[in-house]
Amino acid sequence: MSAHTFNRRAATRIGAVSILLAILASLAGWFAAQESAEEATVDLAIEESQRLLRHFDALHMDTEAGRAHAATAAQAIVGGLFDIAEIYDAAGRKLAEAATEVGEAIEAQLPSHARPLQGEAVYDSQTLPDGRWALRVFVPLATLEEPGEGFFEGVRVIPAWQQDQILHGALATAGLAAFAALLCGVAIYPVVVHLSGENERKAHEVLDSHIAMMEALGRAIAKRDSDTGIHNYRVAWTAARIAERMGFQKTAMQSLIAGSFLHDVGKIGIPDTILLKPGRLDEDEMAIMRTHVTLGEEIVKGMGWLDGAHEVVAAHHEKWDGSGYPRGLAGSQIPLAARIFAVADVFDALGSRRPYKEPMSFGQARAILERDTGRHFDPAVMAVFREIAPQIHATLSQCDEEELRRLLTGAVRHHFDV
Repeated sequence: MSAHTFNRRAATRIGAVSILLAILASLAGWFAAQESAEEATVDLAIEESQRLLRHFDALHMDTEAGRAHAATAAQAIVGGLFDIAEIYDAAGRKLAEAATEVGEAIEAQLPSHARPLQGEAVYDSQTLPDGRWALRVFVPLATLEEPGEGFFEGVRVIPAWQQDQILHGALATAGLAAFAALLCGVAIYPVVVHLSGENERKAHEVLDSHIAMMEALGRAIAKRDSDTGIHNYRVAWTAARIAERMGFQKTAMQSLIAGSFLHDVGKIGIPDTILLKPGRLDEDEMAIMRTHVTLGEEIVKGMGWLDGAHEVVAAHHEKWDGSGYPRGLAGSQIPLAARIFAVADVFDALGSRRPYKEPMSFGQARAILERDTGRHFDPAVMAVFREIAPQIHATLSQCDEEELRRLLTGAVRHHFDV
């Protein structure tokens, strides 16, 4: 993924998250502001009702004078913060009631209520059937300083001007919360881009070290086998081209490339007298040569990122008909990566100069691969290779080792997402 593509994708995702957070924050701010305004109104109503009840000496209702004071207090309370004022004794009997015109109009719309808990002021917010918003307050007629009995019920219909005030306050709070969320997104974006750049740089460094390690191992055996590492580049690139046509991606492709490049790493442990013998190997020498597969498995096993190379290293000499080595696997028992590599390896070996043979022409090499399809090679892999073989040959025939290194490095960077 290019830096431009990542930056665009990061901006899109951060923007989407910021907008979502802005919406959620604005909703939360909206409800919080409304709740705060509502509670402030109720607190003021409770405080004012208690003040007036004390002023009119309506906290004690066990006397005729107290009940008269309750009626006076109820009349005094309505018209200010309340549209309905009702005072009840300890048994829940209504002692006094007063209401404004608004209160009288909405009283029938109010639901009935149970007696509130003694000693605890409570309220509820209600949307009336006619659409108006009312706050209902229950205030106990007792305090720690002045124990009393009974309770006060007050209803306030929130006027339009106060609703507008609450609405504007809620909108302001919601807008501020949304702006803060969006501002956070704007602030986070350059940090993410910077960290991404650092990660990409580190990824390049790690990949370069992996390629260098892979090349070092490949060169170590190539110098002993054919005095050049070009074979490793050719077969790894050729195998990658076939695998691309067969849908290999990500980890599968990475493992194939590493395994193809290091397929003969076990030859490090083969004596020079056998490895560099100009003629054909006898039976005993061939048995020793074949141990390079097991040696290669031991080398790549447990090497972290090279673990994926194991399939090709372990099975690149198996054959489709089961006549290969070291395990005699057949057909789909052979890992697909190893079946792909077998075609690339034999094709390159036939066209390359070795201590014991001259290189074959493209036509001769292709004829041998066709002859051995179904015996040595997977027919499905050969069907893919057959289509691209001329192009592969044309490209490889014009490349020296440095050009091949650039070709393989480009494939590695592409398939390792760097």
